Amino acid sequence: MKPCQYLLLLLLLSVGVSAVEIQRPRGVPLSKRQFYEEGKPFTCLDGTRTIPFDRVNDDYCDCHDGSDEPGTAACPNGSFHCTNAGFRPAFIPSSRINDGICDCCDTTDEYNSGATCQNTCRELGRKEKESLQKMAEIAKEGFLLKQQIIQEAKRGLEDKKAKLADVQTSKKDLEDRVEALRIVKETAEQPEKEAKERHLKAWEEEKAVIRMEKDKARMAEVFLELDDDADDFISVAELLSHSELDPDSDGSFTEAEAQGLLGGVDKVDTVAFESVWNNIKEKYISEANADTPAPVETPQEEMREPVSDNDSEHPLSLLIKLMLDDSQKARNEFDEAERALREVDDQIRNLEKEISFDFGPNAEFAYLYSQCYELSTSEYIYRLCPFNRVSQKPKYGGSETNLGTWGKWAGPEDNVYAMMKYEHGTGCWQGPNRSTMVKLTCGKETVVTSTSEPSRCEYLMEFISPAVCQEPPSLDFGAHEHEEL
Repeated sequence: MKPCQYLLLLLLLSVGVSAVEIQRPRGVPLSKRQFYEEGKPFTCLDGTRTIPFDRVNDDYCDCHDGSDEPGTAACPNGSFHCTNAGFRPAFIPSSRINDGICDCCDTTDEYNSGATCQNTCRELGRKEKESLQKMAEIAKEGFLLKQQIIQEAKRGLEDKKAKLADVQTSKKDLEDRVEALRIVKETAEQPEKEAKERHLKAWEEEKAVIRMEKDKARMAEVFLELDDDADDFISVAELLSHSELDPDSDGSFTEAEAQGLLGGVDKVDTVAFESVWNNIKEKYISEANADTPAPVETPQEEMREPVSDNDSEHPLSLLIKLMLDDSQKARNEFDEAERALREVDDQIRNLEKEISFDFGPNAEFAYLYSQCYELSTSEYIYRLCPFNRVSQKPKYGGSETNLGTWGKWAGPEDNVYAMMKYEHGTGCWQGPNRSTMVKLTCGKETVVTSTSEPSRCEYLMEFISPAVCQEPPSLDFGAHEHEEL
């Protein structure tokens, strides 16, 4: 109920009943009294028929719309008006007239049933008046709080705009600093890069020499192993003793194949064996360990750089260390400046978002931004973070479920800020994604009062906030009289 509605109802409940009752047929509201003039023919309210007035409330239904029997149960589609002086007027279906159950607080619906009814209208009116007075007081206090909230929101908006201007200025300075440090970093890294390349090249050359020396030593060992007769020659027969050297690995190592490995001759000396070694070293198995292939140097062993006792004192190492220190310092300063620039960009985006966000006609809902409100039930803890998300978490352990992220204002056209819509939450099992509608009502506090699930995976949350309160109309209760008598 809007403030103007319950205040008008409070007006009706607050006035006296000094007006003289206006005579009309039983069950007819004052607003339709002009259609029921005693002594004149009555025309059905749907205009389909005109009957003599004495047939109104004669307990026989003449009109299709039931309008000729407002005070009896003759017409199934008729309605009876309860005057309910001292409380709120009401309509009940005509089928409830004289059914032995008191529906109207003024007992007028049971005028001929013999039911014992008591007029409770004044007591009901008194209680509702107290309730409405309390609601009116809450609305008044809430509206005063809303005015304070609006003023704070205006100041906050101006502060954010000023901060945005400052941050945007600092961004330009940071951008200049980042570019300057980028040049310093690239300048510092260039000698380091060149020194590293030179060092790597020298190391690769050194590794190649080491590999070559190790290969030559291995070749000499193998030559001695193959030279069974110690004549300083490797013959076809000596080569045939190593079947693993069979070129086609067909299980038959022939003399012709062995001679082919020796370069087409019957035997080779240590000089000529070098070319033979290149063809057999991958297959050759040392006689010292016939079941295990010759050890192969691993990439890690190849890349292991030897360090001498005085390596740290080597001029090249010292130079590279100094350049590394300088370039690392330049990189650290550049990274720090880039990180500061990213933080400033984030600040600008957040400020621009807050400044442009729809927080209501007077930014009255801005105070809810970045805040969260919880409601604890017997099973769950519900959490509403306005303009962000709604979640549900089991009270005694378990993972949190997303009930929707901020979507839009979703109230009716004449009061769009009365509802919030949160959508695209966690999907239900074999169902849609969860969503939540948040209904906002006027109050002095800011609090979630209830949650429910009217439809599967669709939640409804009740939320009280002073930002919803409207200015209450000024009423003079003593200047009006009750008309509906």
